[in-house]
Amino acid sequence: MQQQHHPLFSASLGTQREIVSFHFGSDAEKRVYIQATLHGDELPGMAVAWYLKQKLQALESAGKLKAKFTLVPVSNPLAMGQHWHGSQLGRFHTPTGQDFNRGFPALGEVLAVELADSLTQSEYENRRLIRDAIDRHFRDTVAKTELESQRFTLMRMASQADLMLDLHCDWDAIPHLYTTPHAWPDIEPLARWLGSEAQLLAQISGGEPFDEACCEPWLTLAARFGQQHPMPRGLLPVTLELRGIADVSPEQAEKDAQAIINALTESGYISGEVGEAPALIHPPTALSGCEYIYAPHSGLVLNRRKLGEWIKAGEVVAEIVDPITDQVTPLVARFGGVLYARNLTKFATSGMLAVRLAGENAGREGELLAV
Repeated sequence: MQQQHHPLFSASLGTQREIVSFHFGSDAEKRVYIQATLHGDELPGMAVAWYLKQKLQALESAGKLKAKFTLVPVSNPLAMGQHWHGSQLGRFHTPTGQDFNRGFPALGEVLAVELADSLTQSEYENRRLIRDAIDRHFRDTVAKTELESQRFTLMRMASQADLMLDLHCDWDAIPHLYTTPHAWPDIEPLARWLGSEAQLLAQISGGEPFDEACCEPWLTLAARFGQQHPMPRGLLPVTLELRGIADVSPEQAEKDAQAIINALTESGYISGEVGEAPALIHPPTALSGCEYIYAPHSGLVLNRRKLGEWIKAGEVVAEIVDPITDQVTPLVARFGGVLYARNLTKFATSGMLAVRLAGENAGREGELLAV
């Protein structure tokens, strides 16, 4: 195992931060990148990453790694320092209000200009050229802010991978994941081993999240030059939502880490036998088909259905209770689906996103991710 330190641009005197990455394996042709805690208050992923570090060390010592692995257990040192009266503010950058998992840069068009006259008739060589171009771009681009520096540092490492795992969690949720339609066949083993109960697919979900930004240059270059040059398939992205924000335990973290190892073994990144994976709990659905249910007014949230239940159209999933006027407003599913996530807050303000269902018929457009 090798440890690397990546200093970030300092926002203020005496506040130098860094990202620490851990590297395993020597085969640089196949690459896997795993990071946790991009939203700094989502700690299940950090726990899983710690167990992954121990397992990857053991596998490396046993000579079983068939790819080069990069692991970043704490990918957002900025968020780790954001506390207000005992509460961590880990989702948004407090100086700017920006979501830490939005606004990552798209490189495809820039790289297309740079590589137009360099690509060859060798897929192997083109992969190397693209990886080198990505590395040069982030090496030579000067960050103007600490947040931009963090984004560039993470993307420089992650965008060169064949497989990228971003470990998150939701407010209050069952395990689920986000990926792209083109990556789903390769991500399916992860869904099965982790027991993911909702597989949410979108080519573009809006807002430039990390996972989509990392695969964007590969997709753009393949679309631009695929008729003239043999292009590599490029990065396969997945965001794993490891249940809810309070679901941090050594038993669950170790189990999830082993599930990831099993999936990577089945997919050929690690040598070994893992047996037959569990069956997929639910087939993938389009992220645009998910139903988001909002509180129409303020009040106490009383959940009437359990996480993981299948909700039919017309059924009540929760109620908003005004204890002063005795107004009780049911939150009714219009389309239905698996209840995969809900707000951890039990007191709603008007317009608060309360419940999300993974269905097929909502037909949403525009920004598809929750904010």
